[in-house]
Amino acid sequence: MRLGERVTIHAGAVLGDNVEIGDDSVIHPNVTVYPNCRIGARVIIHGGAVIGSDGFGYATDERGCHVKRPHVGIVRIDDDVEIGAGVCVDRATFGTTWIKSGVKIDNMVQIGHNVVVGENTLLVAQVGIAGSAELGRNVVIGGQVGVKGHIRLEDGAMVAAKSGVTSALKKGEVVAGIPAIPHRQWLKASTIFAMLPKLYDELRQLKKMVAELAGKDNAAGQ
Repeated sequence: MRLGERVTIHAGAVLGDNVEIGDDSVIHPNVTVYPNCRIGARVIIHGGAVIGSDGFGYATDERGCHVKRPHVGIVRIDDDVEIGAGVCVDRATFGTTWIKSGVKIDNMVQIGHNVVVGENTLLVAQVGIAGSAELGRNVVIGGQVGVKGHIRLEDGAMVAAKSGVTSALKKGEVVAGIPAIPHRQWLKASTIFAMLPKLYDELRQLKKMVAELAGKDNAAGQ
């Protein structure tokens, strides 16, 4: 283990073998950092966070049993990152799960194996990012958003709360909804959704009127 200068380790924290922590970082109570993880300078990790646990990866055999895949990578956290209480950052299957400098992560966030989170990105509470997703710089993700694995969110992309991101996002794109669509389009769609009961009643009345008119035409033709 290698600790920099002025590192603060609070009660109940567990640091595994070969962990590195940079200058002026603070590890709050009951944080767990698994072996070989790298934490930069001026990093704050709040209580109960787990850094470097195994990713959620299994192979299903011919009997339908789920066989655990080994995860032998690490977690790298760069300088000036703050990680909230109860956050879980999984170690990579191979290579590195990477939280880049200036990232701020709210409480109860899940970051899967081999995810890369770009500089100065903001992740609000209860976000879940699946394995091998990549976020660019200054991405903003609202609370309770789910991000599919193996996709990239380009620099400056923004995702509204409770959205489900299932495809890549372009630079500066703003999306909302499940599945996530352009935010303005989602606002229009959500307005229409609220009107559906009224529109359905109107449709039933129109169908009834058309049926009555058709009946009158048939009677007149006989």
